[in-house]
Amino acid sequence: MSRKPAVAVAAACPCGSGRTYALCCAPLHEGAAAHSAEALMRSRYSAYALRRAPYLLATWHASTRPTELALDEGAEKTTWLGLKLLRHLQTDDEHAVVEFVARHRVGGGSAQRLHELSRFVREGERWYYVDGTFPQGKP
Repeated sequence: MSRKPAVAVAAACPCGSGRTYALCCAPLHEGAAAHSAEALMRSRYSAYALRRAPYLLATWHASTRPTELALDEGAEKTTWLGLKLLRHLQTDDEHAVVEFVARHRVGGGSAQRLHELSRFVREGERWYYVDGTFPQGKP
């Protein structure tokens, strides 16, 4: 059984919003609905950084959600280093795209970048991550 890393509520939020964790991603991790696809994307980044697999699964759309999500631990664990939002495009009331770059390091290796265009859908009051693509030739 994996332990979630503790985060002081007054600590800076892992998503890089500049707000404290308590005022940013913590309420979403505790069950509040995200007000936008961007907010959900930020909270999902924080959930990866904090190894909150149940939250990631709960915010993944049922049509593409894996049955389980094992977040790495030990020597090969991923350390998330930072998030940069490039754009948030809400195409209508129920669909949005968020483009971001997330920096991370696996084990003791060098830093890497994950550049993704993520698709989101809103059902009722909740946004869900659907899937993502990786742009070629972009930073």
